[in-house]
Amino acid sequence: MTERITVSAVERDDAPAMPSWAQNPTTYAQAGVDTAEGARAVDAIKDAVHATYRDEVIGDIGGVGGLFSIAKAKNMADPILVSGTDGVGTKLKVAQLAGKHDTVGIDLVAMCANDILATGAEPLFFLDYIAIGKLRAEAVSEIVSGIAEGCKQAGCALIGGEMAEHPGVMDPDDYDLSGFCVGVVDRPEMLDPARVQPGDVLIGLKSSGLHSNGYSLARKVCVEGKTHYELRLERDELDGMSVEDALLTPTRIYVKPVSKALKENHKAVRALAHITGGGISENLDRALPETVDAEVELGSWDVPPIATFVCKAAKLDEVEALKTFNMGLGMVLIVDPARVEAVEASLAAAGEKTYRVGRIVEGSGTVVYANEGALFAGGDEGENVEAGQEQA
Repeated sequence: MTERITVSAVERDDAPAMPSWAQNPTTYAQAGVDTAEGARAVDAIKDAVHATYRDEVIGDIGGVGGLFSIAKAKNMADPILVSGTDGVGTKLKVAQLAGKHDTVGIDLVAMCANDILATGAEPLFFLDYIAIGKLRAEAVSEIVSGIAEGCKQAGCALIGGEMAEHPGVMDPDDYDLSGFCVGVVDRPEMLDPARVQPGDVLIGLKSSGLHSNGYSLARKVCVEGKTHYELRLERDELDGMSVEDALLTPTRIYVKPVSKALKENHKAVRALAHITGGGISENLDRALPETVDAEVELGSWDVPPIATFVCKAAKLDEVEALKTFNMGLGMVLIVDPARVEAVEASLAAAGEKTYRVGRIVEGSGTVVYANEGALFAGGDEGENVEAGQEQA
């Protein structure tokens, strides 16, 4: 039998000094958490939050839970609640570097609301979580104003959230965002990949830029090592925008125009894909059954200048670009070929730029590409362009 030996650290000469209790009281504020500033922050965001409210909202912010009536769902045959949660990722680092915080909240809502839209659901309400190193009411108000704007664009109510101060864990100026969205759809009206069949047409919706994906790469090749002057310099290859502004262009929220098209063209849209992390290659296949492929025709839509700029700076070839960024397509609808023009007309009337980007063919549930080599206009993909440097 092994003998158990107990060693007391206090009895050893080289033992560390044992901690002692503080001699004076230490308040929560002295520990780095200012509850008074938190209350001021809540007051500062009330107007922005109230501007998002729908008739179904019950009560006000500040309670232990957000309340929302779903009485309207009783008119549905089989109401299904659809939820989604996401964040903004390292795009926040660009916002913090630029000192511009009023658009990343739009990105936060977009990432969640566009996801649940892919089922055909209507977003109903949204909650946010803000983790921040040092709580300042004005800074939080700026962030929440963006979240509220995103909720208005998506038609959902901002009914609650949390602001958490993390002294000693995060730098004072650092913050992170996450969001949670709930929507509803009647089961008979749900979009269903099982309905997709050969001959269906792919309609792509124009993105506003990189949206909120691929920013670890974009920051590495376009931001790191660059001066503030270089990042804020207006550039011809970005249509007169600076790198900073192009990277901070908020994600487009497609809820209202797509919902309108779905209602006006009943059952014409079989399924749709929200093009996020993984690009077209790793998102469009999620809207396919295992019996078909999505054949995407490269060169059939406009690639945003910022996408071309980042891909050239990173020397990405076509294959890598298509599985990293949305490359100009924020959403792809799979549509009954007999009703394509009607769906396009509905989307155009709602202000959307659309492209016919391909078709559904027999296959095995993957994304394939036609016209390879045509993604980048001019065919100079992979050419090295030093981001932040003037070109001759």
